[in-house]
Amino acid sequence: MVTQLKKKRLRLYKDRLNIILDIAQTINEDHSIEDLLSEFEILLREELEVGKVLVYTFSNDVWKNLLISGVTDEEAASIDVEQDLLQYETIESITLSHPPNLKGFDAVIPLFHRYKAIGYVLIGDIEEEQQGISPTIKHLKLIQIISNLIIVFVENKRMQQELLEQEVIKKEMELASRIQNQLVPSKHQLPKTSKLDIHTYYQPHMGVGGDYYDVFRLSRNKIGFCIADVSGKGISAAMLMSNFQAVIRSSFSYSCNLKKLVHQLNARVNESANSEKFITLFIGRYNLITRRLSYVNAGHLPPLLYDARKQQLIHLQDGCIGLGMLDFIPSIEVGKVHIPKGSKLLAFTDGLVELDDGHQVESGAEEVEEIMNNNHPLEHNFLGLRKIIDRIENEGAAFDDISLIGLEFK
Repeated sequence: MVTQLKKKRLRLYKDRLNIILDIAQTINEDHSIEDLLSEFEILLREELEVGKVLVYTFSNDVWKNLLISGVTDEEAASIDVEQDLLQYETIESITLSHPPNLKGFDAVIPLFHRYKAIGYVLIGDIEEEQQGISPTIKHLKLIQIISNLIIVFVENKRMQQELLEQEVIKKEMELASRIQNQLVPSKHQLPKTSKLDIHTYYQPHMGVGGDYYDVFRLSRNKIGFCIADVSGKGISAAMLMSNFQAVIRSSFSYSCNLKKLVHQLNARVNESANSEKFITLFIGRYNLITRRLSYVNAGHLPPLLYDARKQQLIHLQDGCIGLGMLDFIPSIEVGKVHIPKGSKLLAFTDGLVELDDGHQVESGAEEVEEIMNNNHPLEHNFLGLRKIIDRIENEGAAFDDISLIGLEFK
């Protein structure tokens, strides 16, 4: 009799070991989550005679149903993991004392990883009176082992997917960064002239920015320059700016009509952005001989012009709304100003003056104006601006990308 009992137990252990090995092999073969759950469901219902199964998993700080079998949607919806299951820290039979929302189930199997609950399994029989001793009671430990294997597999799959998504984002950001670097001219690419000193600065806030600036010679006696800021960041913003730069480079000439150019740019932004983004722009054309500056400010922060003759700051704000805000810009005003010798101009994006103090966005415009409102050389002013930038970066107050164009008129 003892020998027969030992043989029966041995067969039972072998059967359980084979079940675990089969599940482990399925996991090692890297089947899909759906295939693995399907095999788990068949195992529970046909091999272990478990009639009702609910499997919960904790992912991205949310409890989710991983498997529902033999249970109605209403039964599953009535169970709140945090209220009904978190109290269980060990396998527990609830056959004789069903909590209200767990009626119809025989056992709760908690699943832990590194002392943290990562899942729960609820199991029960459909027709207990025909089963004799409940299969759920006989196979609790086995079901826990298999469930743990599956939950860990699902979690690993999720983490692999997150890593893949992060790698895709990383590649996109690298591409956007390369595009961005192509948009921003280096120091040696800036035009050289004895009548104009040019200073620039660029600092993206998150690796890839939505700023763009350019300075280029339109003719022997005319210099064109612009600074722009696109709403949003990342690859889409970089691609939009790349397209935007191409239009400016091909259409901005020494004799073009600035109003028509801005209308053309607005149309291109609308085509490319599909009303999802807009661009603020300041674009100017300076005649080195007549010392006349013509410009359009399309919703951008007004550049600061220090008039050396009057010894005062002028805000260059004539223009229109931002590009891409409307299908057609109803009115565009072209600003025109004579630039006295010794004057200087600073154009910048909002990252220089919009500061995050942890509660709200504050303006640092007054400090920038104070740095520019003097007869000091522009190079000296830029040193002061760099101190501001270093300070807001160190304080964590940087809110956006920072781009600067400075022109000193000889």
